[in-house]
Amino acid sequence: METKKALRSLCFWIGLALIFNAGIYIFMGKESALEFFGGYIIEQSLSLDNLFLFLLIFEGFAISPLYQKRVLSYGIFGAIVLRLIFIILGVAIVTQFHWILYIFGVVLIVSGVKMFFKGEETTDYKNSIFFRLLKKVIPVTETLEGEKFLVRKNKILHATPLLAILVIIEGSDILFAIDSIPAIFSITTNPFIVYTSNIFAILGLRNMYFLLEKLHSKFAYVKYGVALILTFTGVKLGILFFHIEISLPISLAIIFLTLILSIIFSAIKSSKA
Repeated sequence: METKKALRSLCFWIGLALIFNAGIYIFMGKESALEFFGGYIIEQSLSLDNLFLFLLIFEGFAISPLYQKRVLSYGIFGAIVLRLIFIILGVAIVTQFHWILYIFGVVLIVSGVKMFFKGEETTDYKNSIFFRLLKKVIPVTETLEGEKFLVRKNKILHATPLLAILVIIEGSDILFAIDSIPAIFSITTNPFIVYTSNIFAILGLRNMYFLLEKLHSKFAYVKYGVALILTFTGVKLGILFFHIEISLPISLAIIFLTLILSIIFSAIKSSKA
């Protein structure tokens, strides 16, 4: 996808999310509108790190951009379904066992700290647990078969590398949801707000991916911003144990400022390179 087209499409989805947010403000009130905006910002910022992972997966399998679009489209649809399941389960668990929020807080703090100090490393995604599980279920071809996910060879059904990548991406999204959904719970546990803010952020992921594909070298410090956001949301949930609550406007300001500053510092570094 061309950069200009990806940017226009991304702006369209962001604009649609803001219109929906305005509708929430009109029909559900200011508090709900702030919760949606906060959830949307958290999901978009955390998605940046997940998209960098997608880049590495495609590079690891040497998949050309020609075939990436279809995988991303199916991956986004799968993410929408998986998020609905995770959010329904998450809200049900939090409603039944409120103390689970404190555990979510610890998980987010650990994830944030690990991400902040994690160095650049090369991962062999062909040796990932999701790829190995797929190979136990169905044989995988060594080469692509156009845009096909499945092919028959010698009357035996085979998966292609595109299906393998889709499985790895969906698997990574499950792991990603372990961080992103508890992070939104630091803002709200309203299932409608949590799910819609997730979905609107997910809908723009494909376009954001194609932008990052060309501009990822200019986002060197975004990872640290995402790590700080994870840590902050973890602390926000954790201190509820001591009956200390950070207000929604302050939380949004900290999250938004952290993301913006990480982008600005990345741009400064890129301009000096």
